[in-house]
Amino acid sequence: MIKFSEMPYERPDIDNLKATLENAVTQLAAAKNYQDARKLFFDVQERRDAVSTLFSIAYVRNTMDTTDVYYDGEIRWLREQMARMTPLNTAWEKALTESPFRREFENEFGTQLFRLLDAELLTENEKIVQEIIREGELTQQYRKTAAQAAVDFRGEQCNFYGLLKHMESTDREERKEAFRAWAALYEKISPELDAQYSELVQIRSEMARKMGFPGYTEMAYLSRNRFDYTKEDATAFREQIRKIVTPAVAEIREMQRKRLGLDKLRFYDEALKFAGGNALPIGTTDELIDKAQKMYREMSPETGEFFDFMKEYRLFDLETRPGKHMGGYMTRFPAYKAPFIFSNFNGTDADADVLTHEAGHAFQGYVAMRGIQVSRVSGSTSEINEIHSMTMEHFAYPWMNLFFGDKTEEYLTSHLIGALCSIPYLVSVDEFQHRVYDNPSMTAKERRAVWREIEKKYMPWRDYDGNEFLEEGGFWMQKQHIFLYPFYYIEYALAQICAFQYYGRMKEDRKAAWEDYLRLCRAGGTKGYFELLETGNLLNPFREGTVQKSVDHVLKEIRERYAE
Repeated sequence: MIKFSEMPYERPDIDNLKATLENAVTQLAAAKNYQDARKLFFDVQERRDAVSTLFSIAYVRNTMDTTDVYYDGEIRWLREQMARMTPLNTAWEKALTESPFRREFENEFGTQLFRLLDAELLTENEKIVQEIIREGELTQQYRKTAAQAAVDFRGEQCNFYGLLKHMESTDREERKEAFRAWAALYEKISPELDAQYSELVQIRSEMARKMGFPGYTEMAYLSRNRFDYTKEDATAFREQIRKIVTPAVAEIREMQRKRLGLDKLRFYDEALKFAGGNALPIGTTDELIDKAQKMYREMSPETGEFFDFMKEYRLFDLETRPGKHMGGYMTRFPAYKAPFIFSNFNGTDADADVLTHEAGHAFQGYVAMRGIQVSRVSGSTSEINEIHSMTMEHFAYPWMNLFFGDKTEEYLTSHLIGALCSIPYLVSVDEFQHRVYDNPSMTAKERRAVWREIEKKYMPWRDYDGNEFLEEGGFWMQKQHIFLYPFYYIEYALAQICAFQYYGRMKEDRKAAWEDYLRLCRAGGTKGYFELLETGNLLNPFREGTVQKSVDHVLKEIRERYAE
């Protein structure tokens, strides 16, 4: 194993991969027994994993610096090549699903693998190669547009993340000024973002039409492997949130208004939880990593081994820089069995959250890549993956004194508030995407009106202090998932409900809660969503009453901690 900075990148030999797949289809048809078919399957997986690793290395280096011409070009080339590989991938997956040895594969590795393959055959086809290529080009354009946007704020060149820390200032005028700069920056690039998104919606809708779906929503559900629930189920879940969580958050916002001594809580006040200032992590990036290492070594033998590995091989890129892609993510280098954490530290408590949230993803990847033979099912769908990350945030609570010192209690209160208060926004993004793809011909202005309508439904306290751009509905475009990962967002809300269950159990029997969580991580994506919930000893968020049971203890604790 080598450090990330030393991992070599060269363009993968696509011709070799094509030949591997072509030969594999022929050889599988000629296989005389399951053992021959099984060996062939893993030979193809090894070759695919090698290409996937090179793609991930290029992707990380491109997002580390979106102005880097070389890796920008490589990602463009790789996306096009992967799109053009669709017919061969389809042929191989079709050969597997129709193989006389399918039953033996399912007996050894489970039925979920073939559910995934069957879904891919319905959503990927050479008919939509050109649309896939263009979609990739547009998402690349979006990344550059958002990453390179910056403004001079009080003598400091700030991107969107840089401005967020100023929106947590104890000085309300500074918060307001930063908010206006943040909104103005989005308004400035909004024509580009509107145009990019409009074309993305049209392209995705055209893909769905060509693949025989009524609309893109149905195609997206299958593409995201939502086998266990429907858009009607999602609607019912959002309604649970509106009825139960929205009033709870409104109550918390009123507590916050009183604590801050304000006559009216504006949007730029929402991030500040305490009049004396939010808890801020103590230390440099390297010092925070050292603290995380101590935490994970004490948390469990498994997490200790994992984080020692991450630190030894420097599998992080954490600090914000000009031109760096926004947000945070975890990815994998399967050939090295190594996760990687990408983020944008900005001096707020979110920096510590990266070392729990993204590390939760990375921990699951680390243990599953070592315990599950089939790469395709070492990770699950997002509904489960986000449980790994969000639960780790709560499991880390006993060590937050390492990061926040005498402000630890403020951090814990703030984190619980943030976890609960984010849920109405999460379902707002989900409803917005359903509305957009139900009516793909909407204009940019109409989309903004829809967003503002949804905001008022789930977040009636939201007040933009008369900012015209945001009052008209411009806030939706600050969420990169809407552009890059269509329909990916309700998963966070579903997962937070489950993470609250683990947190409640943790307060009663930490050891039992941890064992349930570890079992879920180790299961990866070997089962479907509902089966994995059972594996992790979790209540199903779609069932009536689950939301109420999951959040009651959280709201009770927030009242005890936060109400004056």
